[in-house]
Amino acid sequence: MPTLHETLQRLPVNVRHALVDELSGLNGHQTNGQPPLTDDALLAALKSAINGVTERKRRRVVITGIGAVTPVGNTATDTWAALVAGQSGITAVTQFDATLYDSRVAGEVKNFNPELRIPRKEVRRMARCSQISVVAAHEAVEDSGLDLEGEDLTRMGVVLGTGVGGQDMFVDMIKSGVTANRMRSRPVDVINGLPNMPAFHISNAFGCRGPLNTVVTACAAGTQAIGVGTEEIRRGAADVMIVGGTEGMISEVFFATFEAMRASTTQNDDPPRASRPFDATRDGFVIGEGAAIFVLEALEHALARGARIYAEVLGWGESADAYHIAAPDPEAKGAALCMTNALADAGVSPDQIDYINAHAAGTPLGDAHETKGIKDVFGPRAYEIPISSTKSMVGHLFGGAGAIEALACVYAIHTDTIHPTINYQNPDPECDLDYVPNVARQVPVHIALSNSFGLGGQNASLIVGKYRPLT
Repeated sequence: MPTLHETLQRLPVNVRHALVDELSGLNGHQTNGQPPLTDDALLAALKSAINGVTERKRRRVVITGIGAVTPVGNTATDTWAALVAGQSGITAVTQFDATLYDSRVAGEVKNFNPELRIPRKEVRRMARCSQISVVAAHEAVEDSGLDLEGEDLTRMGVVLGTGVGGQDMFVDMIKSGVTANRMRSRPVDVINGLPNMPAFHISNAFGCRGPLNTVVTACAAGTQAIGVGTEEIRRGAADVMIVGGTEGMISEVFFATFEAMRASTTQNDDPPRASRPFDATRDGFVIGEGAAIFVLEALEHALARGARIYAEVLGWGESADAYHIAAPDPEAKGAALCMTNALADAGVSPDQIDYINAHAAGTPLGDAHETKGIKDVFGPRAYEIPISSTKSMVGHLFGGAGAIEALACVYAIHTDTIHPTINYQNPDPECDLDYVPNVARQVPVHIALSNSFGLGGQNASLIVGKYRPLT
């Protein structure tokens, strides 16, 4: 049998720290001539510490602000309106000459002017993913109604997801080196190309001095960033978190890479129809760019200031395929485990899910395997749950994808509307669920699940629900 000391050492570190806090008063009492601490007193202190940690972990977390810059809109509301209308943001590539590449379409952000929100001098120092995310963050913070002058900024943090960060900075440096026969760089080009810079720029813009983190897990990064930000509030490290995902990777480097992998679509003749998740004629994803940002708050913080609440973050899960660097596990075990973990964290049953926003990038293997994973988790009810793919309209935003798909879930809950999967014309026997084809649907949505399954077998799922007032 382990000793008491060994047992205490096996406790999670946050429980041990809470126990130290509980015992400090008792030990002080003991040193003042009181009787030694008894086993019953120690047990009572341990129970109190565990209860305190559990209560902090399960602080309710709500969404009070949304911002977005996407291929279908430069605000969150414009993005949502376009998604509901089934409007595609996929066009021929304009950011570089793509005529030599097999894939020549992309989900580009259009008519974007960062100087409307960011001083020109700062814009020149930022990678595109940073510009996009800072603009979206300004919208989210304004939408939340937060009065930053009245906030304790040491209790306000940032967690952002990205797949590659400011790769455009490095691409430009390489191009200049080829042209000049010598690599040249401005003083901060390399620094501003790092993946953690979008989070820094948001933190810097609003003076947030709480937790600051960057999640770099490819296509799962945006979803995981929302989950990590939720945990910061749950465990009591922050009261407000700015979270989301961003990407700005439309460049020759990635078009050449995904062409070599045979992962990107070659259906260039009709760009709006190039992204075809779940359709039998799908042949790969469309590269996209953009960001979606949310303001998360502890419920008590939001209520104290009378904030409007869009939805509540109920839970999230993560898993690994441990299978292949790029291909999904054909048994969909990682995907199923991820959804199961999210359900457990949220404390909801499969029967309570009203809507699934699928990862569904439009790859032949990925869409079929996700369909299998959904069937494995939800059983026969999988056929009753509406499922849609945001990527059918915006393409695959990699580190920003999960955040924009979370936006779709939050607005689905807020408006009781599910956006369609567009370009669904030819059913695939392996993809035989309800994909809300081509037309939006008005149905009550109380709880929604969003999936993000990334390169390297890194998976994340998020569950959000309608806010239920305290009783």
